[in-house]
Amino acid sequence: MADQLIKICGLKTKEAVDAAVEGGATHIGLVHFPKSPRHLSIEEAAKLRAHVPDSVQVVLLTVDMEPKPTAEALQEIQPDVLQLHGKEKPDWLRLIRENSELEVWKAIGVKDRASLERAEKYRDCAHRLLYDAASGALPGGNGLALDWRLLLHHKHVLPWGLAGGLNPQNVADAIRYTGAPMVDASSGLEIRPGVKSPALIKAFCRAAQEARARAA
Repeated sequence: MADQLIKICGLKTKEAVDAAVEGGATHIGLVHFPKSPRHLSIEEAAKLRAHVPDSVQVVLLTVDMEPKPTAEALQEIQPDVLQLHGKEKPDWLRLIRENSELEVWKAIGVKDRASLERAEKYRDCAHRLLYDAASGALPGGNGLALDWRLLLHHKHVLPWGLAGGLNPQNVADAIRYTGAPMVDASSGLEIRPGVKSPALIKAFCRAAQEARARAA
């Protein structure tokens, strides 16, 4: 069985990055979306990206950005992965994928099985689908939980990950129930919006790793 992939998203400090790396996260997420309490400017994201070791992949999260600012952000930050978290169309993902070496992920707000079926339109243009709770005040990072039952018996057309309300207390159940190869947490690891707890980051990573080991 493959190792558990773990993404810690919405990091804003070197201390939080260090906690994710020490905890064994495989991916860290940097948010470039001004409406989010986890927003980083391009300059801030580039500095934090430089602090991440090569062993951990950096994911840049954007929401409905226009092509020119997207290109500028990618040039300055140099992420390994671009995660699109808005209403981006398949053609836009396809264009990015064909003109870069980036992995391209598409986040999908899931409220019913029809949401999962609609996500299949990204099957030939995304490298991974990230299933999140349906949008609240923000496209993601609301702490809302996805109904895991919707994923039972679903035939996944792409590599995928599970987000939406995950925290150190429930991630093991999420992995056991859904078999998620990747888990992604943000607000569930915070002491207040936008402020990550290093202890919670490490606890989340440990719980996810132990759940995968038990399932092996």
